Amino acid sequence: MGLNIREIIPRHEIELSDLKGKTICVDAFNILYQFLSSIRQVDGTPLMDSKRRITSHLSGIFYRNIALLEHGIKLVYVFDGKPPELKYKTFAKRSGAREIARSRYEEARGEEDFERMKTYSSQLVRLDDDMIKESKQLLEAMGIAIIQAPGEGEAQAAYLARTRKEIYASASQDYDSLLFGAPKLVRNLTLAKKKKKISGWMEVKPEMIELEKVLNFLEINLDQLICLGILVGTDYNPKGIPGIGQKKALQIVKRFKQPVMIFDSIKEQMQNLPEEDKFDWREIFELFHKPDVAHSVFIFPEVNEKKIREILVKEHDFSDERVQKQLERLREILEKNKQKTLF
Repeated sequence: MGLNIREIIPRHEIELSDLKGKTICVDAFNILYQFLSSIRQVDGTPLMDSKRRITSHLSGIFYRNIALLEHGIKLVYVFDGKPPELKYKTFAKRSGAREIARSRYEEARGEEDFERMKTYSSQLVRLDDDMIKESKQLLEAMGIAIIQAPGEGEAQAAYLARTRKEIYASASQDYDSLLFGAPKLVRNLTLAKKKKKISGWMEVKPEMIELEKVLNFLEINLDQLICLGILVGTDYNPKGIPGIGQKKALQIVKRFKQPVMIFDSIKEQMQNLPEEDKFDWREIFELFHKPDVAHSVFIFPEVNEKKIREILVKEHDFSDERVQKQLERLREILEKNKQKTLF
């Protein structure tokens, strides 16, 4: 889900080499869900081990992060803590949507429609506690730092990118990071290089979005951007205001400028929302303006090849040969880093 303001904000494609030597704070849950929904078999089912345990997230963590480390990118994965109470409404709605997707997936399976199976299967994903725990263990075994946020991981990543000089940017697929004040947002960081479309395969490149450029381009400030997001729909009010899209929302926030005046201008539309979709804009505004974050300390741990093999090969039936090849790449990366340090 998340905020969609793609049509109105400036961005530019970058190469992974542009991020060499940079430290990136990754919104862990966002990226893990990306792995779970995109790394799948032909019929849409996720990768699994012999005990039918899902392993798509572990595959993404291992193979795609090694490619990033090879480009000299330093990674810090930020995990969600306790979500705001308001987000439980979103969880309930997602649960309902998941049941609909499950029904449609079964229907598509009966018709052997693999495209539809893949579409609906990706909507059934969810992270459980065991998957989160193993994800943390594998990341640390790979030498990647992890942070446990007190609240939203996305807000914590944005906070660190804003307040710590050593953090270059935050990485997420969601634009909400901008509302949390992330100075630089990298999208498509961990996606596969090619994505299948109806018309064929298309190349996927990382994108850089800079908050200052966004605000200057739109001719608004951060408070107005937060209001724009609430009008369009965020994780805290997924449906936003019906009939108000990205461009119309921009017109409204530019015309009325102050948050109170912005929402006064659409008071009638807000009152006419179905009961289950009504929201308090002040509460949502405050969640973006003053999220639950902390001044986290992190370290980059030593690579632990034994632990990597234990998780992937022994516990989850990954190919020993393939894992060994990747471990060789990881050793080469470490060797290069040591040589640079000595130099």
